[in-house]
Amino acid sequence: MPVMEQAGIQLDHRFDPKACRHYINGEVYVLHCHHYATLYSQLADDCGMLDGKKLLADVAEDTFYDELSRYYREYDVQDTNTRITIAEQYYSVTGLGQLRTQCVGVEGGEIELLHSHIDEGWIKKWGKSKKAINFITRGYIAGMLAAIFGKPRRSYTVAETESIVKGDQRSLFRAVTL
Repeated sequence: MPVMEQAGIQLDHRFDPKACRHYINGEVYVLHCHHYATLYSQLADDCGMLDGKKLLADVAEDTFYDELSRYYREYDVQDTNTRITIAEQYYSVTGLGQLRTQCVGVEGGEIELLHSHIDEGWIKKWGKSKKAINFITRGYIAGMLAAIFGKPRRSYTVAETESIVKGDQRSLFRAVTL
């Protein structure tokens, strides 16, 4: 059983060669490349028939809210700081980049994205952008905060106020309760 413990987080990564599927802690994961993620982020941004940006953010919020909530229950993680550390590590484990909370509380906070695979892929494909493109990260942060503080989904709204893809040193997200 390939179980790793990393500063508070336990990861059980398995690969099923017959189904060609990766599992992390029993949940199927698509370990994507950043080029693919940029393509569906661009598709969401370009979509005129529906709000693709909101759709990507909502799917990420739902997925990671469920995953983090399940993890906190399964491992009886009650301490807020430990929950934050585990959420930061999950973000990295899923291949999205490096996330660090600046200051957070039940009312919201600031979360910094130091390294972003989606921004990286976007810049390699199309260069810098005039607008922020981390729709998935916005959803991740909303789901992360709701799971950390035991609130329901859609409790937070998240805005990307600085953006790597726009030329900033980091991306900065501000979250507030609705």
